[in-house]
Amino acid sequence: MTAVEHGDAIAHRPTTSRAVVVEGLTKVYAGRTVVDGVSFSVEQGEIFAILGPNGAGKTTTVESIAGLRTPDTGVVRVFGHDPLADRATVRQLLGVQLQESSFQDKLTVREIVDTYRGLYPDPLSTDELLERLGLGPSAGTRYAKLSGGQQQRVSIAVALVGRPRAVILDELTTGLDPQSRRDTWTLVEELRDTGVTVVLVTHVMEEAERLADRLALIDRGRVVALDTPEGLVAGAGLEQQLRFSTTASLDEDWIRRLPEVSGVARDHDEFIVTGDERMLFSVVSLLAAHDIVPGRLQVDQPTLDDAFVALAGRTLHAADDNTPEVAR
Repeated sequence: MTAVEHGDAIAHRPTTSRAVVVEGLTKVYAGRTVVDGVSFSVEQGEIFAILGPNGAGKTTTVESIAGLRTPDTGVVRVFGHDPLADRATVRQLLGVQLQESSFQDKLTVREIVDTYRGLYPDPLSTDELLERLGLGPSAGTRYAKLSGGQQQRVSIAVALVGRPRAVILDELTTGLDPQSRRDTWTLVEELRDTGVTVVLVTHVMEEAERLADRLALIDRGRVVALDTPEGLVAGAGLEQQLRFSTTASLDEDWIRRLPEVSGVARDHDEFIVTGDERMLFSVVSLLAAHDIVPGRLQVDQPTLDDAFVALAGRTLHAADDNTPEVAR
């Protein structure tokens, strides 16, 4: 499967380095602020992930970018255009695949794409697009008969058919089996490689770590971190952990005295050592100096999930039970 070619995917040359700018975005529902002063920008040609738990306000944020919701306060620009005042222009520049996207069950894949193709002045060829998305053999299949992964690809086809310079992909892999999820991740990477800017909305840590060039971590409607995945983890000041086993005589104090080590725990013949990024080399060097060969050596690096807990004080998947559905 190949992604849309660079010349096919982008209708015009970029005139600014920023595809999306959001400044001070606020949205209130029923007296409750569900998006609270959100600010970030998305550079052209990158995958930018908006990451957070269910109910954090992610979908409300991207729907405001797409011009589907009116912010109470704040500024949103898509390639310099107001998505509300310049709705027709933004529709040509921005493709959108939302979490709740669905199509009429009895329509075939080709009929769905042809319908949306008619909305654009210079759309991609339906057959060519379907082939590039791996949907060619299913072009005549009714939507209801498609697998979950195929239905997601139809949503992507609809988002791409107008030759957008950027796309919003909202919870793209929810409900997919592991293989379909990884195939979809590869497609997203191919889109980025052709020059299409991707705004990816997700609550799946592995997805964000795999795909995102940069990300905004949103919790309870606010941006709590904005960085690369690696930078966010590093900035959280988390330590790594080393686990190993040995039946050799090993004094815990030998390890504890290493300056890179902050803690040592022992469970029978297993040692659990915590420390900074230099800890692994120091401990392994110490073991080698005492002719000790460790068994079951395992290094646990801090993850994006760990960073979220450190920054927001709770796990990513925990959302308030009374979060309004529209906040998503």
